[in-house]
Amino acid sequence: HPQATLEFFGVEPQMSVAEIWPGAGWYAEILAPYLRAHGRYVAAGFVENKDTPDYRKQLMRDLRARFKQAPELFDKARIAPLGQPGSWTIAPTATLDVVLTFRNVHNWVAAGYEKEMLKAFFASLKPGGVLGVVEHRAAPGTGIEQMKSSGYVTEDYVIQLAQEAGFKLAGKSEINANPLDTRQYPEGVWTLPPILRLKQQDREKYLAIGESDRMTLKFVKP
Repeated sequence: HPQATLEFFGVEPQMSVAEIWPGAGWYAEILAPYLRAHGRYVAAGFVENKDTPDYRKQLMRDLRARFKQAPELFDKARIAPLGQPGSWTIAPTATLDVVLTFRNVHNWVAAGYEKEMLKAFFASLKPGGVLGVVEHRAAPGTGIEQMKSSGYVTEDYVIQLAQEAGFKLAGKSEINANPLDTRQYPEGVWTLPPILRLKQQDREKYLAIGESDRMTLKFVKP
């Protein structure tokens, strides 16, 4: 539900917006042209070095190629690395209006640098700027190790991380909720579409459930 999600976060066409780890560019295809004339779009992608997994390198190659092939959409988009081991700057301090992240927090939790990422977001935002988070939602009380293995993160933990970084919770939405998601699968959240890690095994069952139940949280930098 991209339109409802972006409206909830308050994204407007004149804003400077960073999307964290845009992957294949699903939201980039919406945001870059929307911000092209009067705003700014930054794709804060994976850090690329000798330790970067091949699939992440390929995603970044594909994203750059996609931007190059459609200049009418992406000619003003900028790509910047963000993450371990030492790339923690998305943009100059206090220059962004909005930072958005879609289904990425579990990756940072698994890697152990979620706090560094939230600090980077806080530094890049203007006072009054918005952090918008969409993430696979774990059942309340789920422990960190289960979050790491399942790909689901509790709302409480995301809120705690944001507040520790200096953000204030400004709102919650059920735009991206899915009550059919039980969160109990052999391959964690990746059992569900779009990944379907079990391939043909129980494929129709998981397609019927659909994509994961997701929190949608809006935070503001005071």
